Amino acid sequence: MGNSFDDNQVLIKHLKKGDEKAYSYLLNNYHHRLCVYAHCLINDKDMAEDIVQNVFIRVWEKRNNLKTNFSIKSFLYKSVYNEFIDQNRKRKSVTFLEKKYIDALNTIVKEDTDVLEKLFNLVQKEIQALPPKCKMIFLLSKKEGLSNIEIAEHLDLSIKTIESHITKAFSIIREKLDSKVDVQTFLFLLFRTKGIKTTLH
Repeated sequence: MGNSFDDNQVLIKHLKKGDEKAYSYLLNNYHHRLCVYAHCLINDKDMAEDIVQNVFIRVWEKRNNLKTNFSIKSFLYKSVYNEFIDQNRKRKSVTFLEKKYIDALNTIVKEDTDVLEKLFNLVQKEIQALPPKCKMIFLLSKKEGLSNIEIAEHLDLSIKTIESHITKAFSIIREKLDSKVDVQTFLFLLFRTKGIKTTLH
């Protein structure tokens, strides 16, 4: 199947020719995945879809500039990430927390933009797999932003017990993450909407 769009070079060649079937293939195969990725970045469904739409429009408008020797998948993920960064730069006011989030994001994404979605899924899976009490304490701390003292009072447990469960959760998650990824930075990204404290007590 010489003209199969599964072939990266064939797909790009047809896009450059203005082949709408190739563009439809691109949309069908990447639109949902890119929306999920964009939502990981911005945590807003409507804005995530706007970012992806802008990327696809730009790809079609600038299709003549596409190079056949690079990965269309990597190009799309990188474009979504760049669009997210551009939108934040254009905003007149960015809170300290949002700036901290973007800085943290940059330390993780670097050159491999599609790694973020995989990391989010991996960490969420590991959190759900934690022992019940450990998971509850960890989420109260990192997702709800409660202090160790507040959790101890709420659950009628000692502070040492709370610290032990949180340390255990960190240890399990750290084992699963790439050694280059800082766990506390990543948890800030994962639970950023509440301005969560991600330091160990």
